Amino acid sequence: MGKTYARIDGRLRTFIEEQPMFFTATSPLAGDGTINLSPKGLKGSFAVVDALTVAYLDFAGSNAETIAHLRENGRITLMWCAFQGPPNIVRVHGRGEPVFRDDPRFAELLAHFPGIDPTPHGLRAIIVVSADLVRDTCGYAVPFLTYDEDRDLHAKRFAREDDASLSAYFTKKDHIAHSIDGLPGLPLPLPPSTV
Repeated sequence: MGKTYARIDGRLRTFIEEQPMFFTATSPLAGDGTINLSPKGLKGSFAVVDALTVAYLDFAGSNAETIAHLRENGRITLMWCAFQGPPNIVRVHGRGEPVFRDDPRFAELLAHFPGIDPTPHGLRAIIVVSADLVRDTCGYAVPFLTYDEDRDLHAKRFAREDDASLSAYFTKKDHIAHSIDGLPGLPLPLPPSTV
């Protein structure tokens, strides 16, 4: 039923890269802290960097819980489900880090995402995850769902923003600079891009 993998390669890598959607889960250290679970999509915004490292583009949104939790403790789980084809669920448990736009590694990491123009999406950071445990499970109870296409609403909404207006937008939101539990979130104003 379930198998542990030493590396993200071969059929496992192909499966992960073919999924149009995945989920991220993070949590603060506090026992009464708010657990966060987020869906992620947009074709081309996820990359397998090497056999034990994955990354995804963190775009503008109405909170920054994942960033805050990663800054505090680094724990993250990513999950992909097969909604079409043979049943499968893959989880990568690991340590994550938000790489912000002023980080010297930013441009090199961004090169792993040639299939998407991040400009209209308000790119805030690149989340890099080092895998500690990679497992799959059966997924027998996951329903069949069809993928039609990515929504274009995110790009339409954030394409009209520049760094200054994005920073102003984020400043107005309750849970961008700090998480729901008060942890440091996205540095504001937005750091200038190194690209």
